[in-house]
Amino acid sequence: MKKLGATCRQLMLAVTCTVLSIQASAKPPASIRDFVDHPAYGTVKISPNGEYLAITVDRGDQDVLTVMQTSDLKILKVNVLPEKKSVGAFYWTSPDRLMFNAVKKMGGYAQPFATGEWFAVNADGSQPRPLIFYGTRDATQRGKSVGMERFSLLDTLRDDDQNVIMQVRYPRSSEGAGTEVVRMDTISGRRSSLGRAPKENCSIALDAGKQPRFAICSSSKDEEGEYDERTELYRRDDKGWTLVNASKSDGKHLDVITTTSNGTVYASQDDGKAPASVGTLDTSTGTFKELFKDPAAEVSNYIWSTDESTLVGVVTEAGAPSVKLVDESHGDAELYASLAGAFEGQMVDFSSYTRDGKKIIVSVYSDSNPGELYLFDRDTGKARFLMQRRPQFKKEDMASVKPFSITTRDGKRIYGYLTIPHGSDGKNLPMIVNPHGGPIGPRDDWAFNWETQLLASRGYAVLQVNYRGSGGYGKAFRDAGHQQWGQGIQNDIIDATKWAIGNGHADADRICIYGGSFGGYSSLMAPIRAPGMFKCTFGYVGVYDVDMMFKKGDIPETESGQRYLRRTHGTDTKSWTENSPARRAAEVKIPVYLAAGARDVRTPPEQTELMNKALIAAGNPPEGMIVQSGEMHGFYDVDNRVKLYTTMLDFFGRHIGGTVPAGKPAKAN
Repeated sequence: MKKLGATCRQLMLAVTCTVLSIQASAKPPASIRDFVDHPAYGTVKISPNGEYLAITVDRGDQDVLTVMQTSDLKILKVNVLPEKKSVGAFYWTSPDRLMFNAVKKMGGYAQPFATGEWFAVNADGSQPRPLIFYGTRDATQRGKSVGMERFSLLDTLRDDDQNVIMQVRYPRSSEGAGTEVVRMDTISGRRSSLGRAPKENCSIALDAGKQPRFAICSSSKDEEGEYDERTELYRRDDKGWTLVNASKSDGKHLDVITTTSNGTVYASQDDGKAPASVGTLDTSTGTFKELFKDPAAEVSNYIWSTDESTLVGVVTEAGAPSVKLVDESHGDAELYASLAGAFEGQMVDFSSYTRDGKKIIVSVYSDSNPGELYLFDRDTGKARFLMQRRPQFKKEDMASVKPFSITTRDGKRIYGYLTIPHGSDGKNLPMIVNPHGGPIGPRDDWAFNWETQLLASRGYAVLQVNYRGSGGYGKAFRDAGHQQWGQGIQNDIIDATKWAIGNGHADADRICIYGGSFGGYSSLMAPIRAPGMFKCTFGYVGVYDVDMMFKKGDIPETESGQRYLRRTHGTDTKSWTENSPARRAAEVKIPVYLAAGARDVRTPPEQTELMNKALIAAGNPPEGMIVQSGEMHGFYDVDNRVKLYTTMLDFFGRHIGGTVPAGKPAKAN
């Protein structure tokens, strides 16, 4: 890496001064509402010529798309979809036109689902156009029904302000879907085919000329709980599709990440054991050249050059984020290093940039910083502050997050995070164990977490564990969570709790457990598996009966959902009973509180009601139960959140006593 010059030092000074002025004007947190309120912005993208910013804004159960002038942040247009639909993914398709899809939110613990609809609109709100309707007929398609098709954007075509390239998937059978690539006009909605995949269940990647060039096709066998996941990589030429790689014979999964403007094909290679490596692909021979591989964690983010020709760096997150610059010779590598140096101890990302690469939206966050946005100008070498995600917080008053790793009782290496209250020495604290949802795929990370910060602001240490099954650590680690809901996963949570006690962080007599969704399941199952370890438990939108999972909710409504349930729980009903807290309520001998959303379709409120009845029958009635009207799989309404967390903190306070009453702010130290 080249030594930073005077310009870089000036940049660091300018940014540091800006940060200090922001912190000086911020207000300290004052209430539970400060923590549970929605952030000021979500995703932010600058327009190709830098004139506008497009920003998603969370309004609870609906996200809207706001367009602002970059110069003065004046709002030009707020795009709101009808019927409480939210704006999902969005893209600038020209210097003054946006394209976005519609999603429906299902609660804070569930991914929104796409409705299938796509829209386009100019920055000032003119020329609005519904491009794709879900369940209707589009006049531009000569009566062709698009109700069963699913569109995703592949490329905005930097040199074409009117068209984009999209991938279309359409069902062929209950087990497979066809894939087609189309060019779409963002004004008229008309589209034309560029090619189809060679078989079912494929995704397509483009070449430098924006033609469909690669198809990554997958299949799986499900026979009595045994799963065999296979992938094949095909390359297309004038003669058609040719097989380049097959995991069945080659023993490795090869996937194309992207083809850059200079023709370099970046790919990943996964042997199904260790986390995937990243490299380049020789398309003539199929040879993979490795650029980066981490022994513990998958790549969580890519840092691309602003001309989109080069992979500059990669990010991994076994614990705190770690950046590896894989091409230090590129000018953007020095720029990234300069900005990272200006925000020491924080994570920096090029979140978007103009077409000429002269203006870059820089995102900055940390364990104590909810997020800040800056506009970096290459011509001036200065970074201008734009906005904060949660302006009510001062970074220096927030809790710190300590990454850790342990070896479990069966020899598996797992990672996690311990949030330590501000001003604490991190010793002998009351602690909340907070398992995440999922369990297969989601994970906890080091970034600012308003919920753990709220708990820490009331004097509690918070333990989060990326148990087996969590995402980010490779396919083998993720697959290890299947059929381990009540055994291996709970062992990981319990072993991490023992680590916190053994290292003096937690007071063994003052530990409670709380989580949502699968975390709610663990909040009832872990106390069954480790009697006496926890003094109380709070289950939120949880699953408590495995048999009910196969009968109620949205998961068993689809064949893919039923396959998931069979894979993660097996087919032995005796095992279902053993792994259901509601069937083992007599073993829960500590105070319990339960909460659910009345409209939850992922874990219906009947799960919580069954757990409640089972505890009553066992002689340990919960201290309370909230079934909140209007809420789904995780509460959105701020007033309902205030009620939930006030109740929760009062409950914890009664049993393990934090240092601050539930409704009061933490005192500054």
